[in-house]
Amino acid sequence: MTGGEALARMIQAFHGGPMFGMGGFQLLPFYDAARRLSLEHHLINDERAAVFAADAYAKLTGRVGLADATLGPGATNLVTGLVEALNAGTPMVVLVGDSHRGHSWKNMTQESRQIDILRPAAKEVIRVEQIERIPELMRRAFRVATSGRPGPVVVDVPEDVCHATYGFEPDAFSGDPATEAAPAVRCRPDVASVERAAGLLAAARRPILLAGGGVHLSQAADTLAAFAHALNLPVAHTMTGKGAIACTDPLSAGLFGRYDRIANALIAEADLVFVVGCKLGEIATKRFTVPPKGARIVHLDLLPEEFGRTNEPELALWGDVRETIAELHRLLAPQAGDIRQRQMPYAVEVARRHAAWKAGVVGKYTSDEVPVSMGRLMGELNQRLAPDGILIADGGFAAHWGGLLFDTKRPGRGFVPDRGFASIGYGLPGAIGAALAAPGRPVVSLTGDGGFNMMLGELETARRLGLTFTIIVVNNAASGYVKALQHLMYGSGAYHASDLAETNYARVADALGVRGIRVERPGDLGPALEVGLAERGPTVIDLVVTRDPAKMLPGVDNRTVQVKKGDRVA
Repeated sequence: MTGGEALARMIQAFHGGPMFGMGGFQLLPFYDAARRLSLEHHLINDERAAVFAADAYAKLTGRVGLADATLGPGATNLVTGLVEALNAGTPMVVLVGDSHRGHSWKNMTQESRQIDILRPAAKEVIRVEQIERIPELMRRAFRVATSGRPGPVVVDVPEDVCHATYGFEPDAFSGDPATEAAPAVRCRPDVASVERAAGLLAAARRPILLAGGGVHLSQAADTLAAFAHALNLPVAHTMTGKGAIACTDPLSAGLFGRYDRIANALIAEADLVFVVGCKLGEIATKRFTVPPKGARIVHLDLLPEEFGRTNEPELALWGDVRETIAELHRLLAPQAGDIRQRQMPYAVEVARRHAAWKAGVVGKYTSDEVPVSMGRLMGELNQRLAPDGILIADGGFAAHWGGLLFDTKRPGRGFVPDRGFASIGYGLPGAIGAALAAPGRPVVSLTGDGGFNMMLGELETARRLGLTFTIIVVNNAASGYVKALQHLMYGSGAYHASDLAETNYARVADALGVRGIRVERPGDLGPALEVGLAERGPTVIDLVVTRDPAKMLPGVDNRTVQVKKGDRVA
């Protein structure tokens, strides 16, 4: 059989889910085998969208995301999506065609040093030099993608290897079921460290748990929620950690970092900060000011390189989130009843403060402001999206508004932002991946007009695949985050290269054969969402929001603070 068929049979051996790609001559034998073997393989209109769709699928299922591209521009178009997956810890295997080795470096069409370009964007790049090694190297790709901190693995396949033929043994095409999804293997910290962490948690009077995306990579949300309830331990989250505990749970302190509800104050008051599966990056730490200097930190993470990168922990726990939290729960079980009772006044205080915050923003959630406010949009989503609903959030302000004001209603990943690289353009392909990952669950995606412009062609993909989801285009006729930052930094009217042409995206959707609804008044938003959630097929809601850059962000971005000599920046 051809090398291309061997690749397809290995994907089949791992029970691969949907695969997204755009073909070229180098991978034609793989495409032919995908047809004959009935692999779930879908043409996409841009390779970046292929990786974004695979990323969303993997984030929601834990299974390996799959994509492919031809050599040269196909390969280089993958880079942004690969870095998203690398930074976010998304398990992925991506096939990339490459030039015929017998003619390499003779100005072959579309030839480039693509391995050198892709290597820093991937967890590992595997070059297939011999056709007979395809089964072995594909097993290696799935193992690397799902072990340790998950990530994307590129399998680079020269044309002559893909087109060559070889007599494989009948039992050559097998895969380890454990490596079909992440985490393939789990580990726990050493006994002494876990026992010490348990002691610190038992003694703390105002502890708080900070949950990052690592909770979801470990499939640990239910375990963490049970642990928090056993101890009356409040939980705050990053954007990717949203859903570590339901946002509607009384123990939820909401988002922390650049934008927060009540969490930053609780962190400042805490006598112990338990950081779980979180890298403590710029946004989560409000540019490295949260937690405050001198805070007592216990940091649990699977990637030891993250310890001490931005905050020095008193105790570092190197291990899998789910297994470590379960072990802490077991160790603290004999004291849990007493700890829970002792901490009840603290838990009640957290719930009261969160309720007060919510009462203070009711006006935002129910605003009748025209153009429609982002707060009203979030209020409608909180009201109408079912508990099993999924909200995809594009990069930029869409993720910040969603991270701050959207409420998940049960533990688990119901909010999927692309915070690994925060690239705009994720919203539409992310919805495609989510719809394929969770058939039957309502999927809504939030994107800006700038990000939607990048990916308009994928409406054709969604229509061709018969997918059902609603994508809300936040239409402010601008590169909103940039314009808002220019406003904050330089004042009213000081805008450059941040305005877009006024566009009716409902008409654009209609032209592409997709249902389009334009919403210009707040009272029309709820009914439009109901249509999108009830009807089959993709729905584009063109939501006309404010053109005032002073109202485009959920709060003042701390990076815009004007600092003078001698100032102390909070």
